Amino acid sequence: MSGVPKLSRDPAPDLTSEMIQAGIGKRLDDVAKILAGALVAVTGVMTALGLRSEFVFVALNNESWPIYVASLCAIVAIVCSIVALLIHPTRRGNLWETAVLILGVVFYMVALSVAVIGAAKAAGGNGRPSITDVRVDGSRSSLRLSFDIRADGVETWSSIGVYVAAETVDGEPVDEGVDLYSSSLRPNDKGVVEQRISIPLSPPPQTGAIHIIALNAGDGTEDECETRTQQGPACTTYLLP
Repeated sequence: MSGVPKLSRDPAPDLTSEMIQAGIGKRLDDVAKILAGALVAVTGVMTALGLRSEFVFVALNNESWPIYVASLCAIVAIVCSIVALLIHPTRRGNLWETAVLILGVVFYMVALSVAVIGAAKAAGGNGRPSITDVRVDGSRSSLRLSFDIRADGVETWSSIGVYVAAETVDGEPVDEGVDLYSSSLRPNDKGVVEQRISIPLSPPPQTGAIHIIALNAGDGTEDECETRTQQGPACTTYLLP
């Protein structure tokens, strides 16, 4: 027999239930810490898609629901992460923490998904037309009317309707239902309508003003200039000398 004593290895100590639950709780806490950055992640997604601060204020002014929903879901996910971190790592506590984290992950994924929709909707514009740089040149017998039409975020299937009508000084139509000019402008691939319109006019003798109206034909909006709608028409009246 050899005189060298054999080295004995003590068996690893058995893990107690408390140690196992503590390890599970630590892994769950790591997930909770990730959820704590939900709002930062949602903001990063919006920024990556081109939703800058000026578009955020436009979206909030237009009551863009995806921005509100994404922010609310991100806040709920953060609340779930904080609650999960405060739960004691016992067997029952880990079950509760798992349930809270599952709920937080659901809100986190919803926030990211809705943020993409909100960024696309807000950064794309609102589809409302505008009328600018109105000019009337020439004598009354040979007038030339010029103006600019612009609209952002117009749907590809929609169009901007432009109408020019003659009115009296009191704002009454000279010939009901008859337009001096009308056109339907389609957006480009980016959803933008931008055109300079210059047309000759021969208004009736009783004409005292030229009325221009532009509206998004795809919204089903009324052509009343004073209507209180989110995407109402743009109107301009030019009094003839």
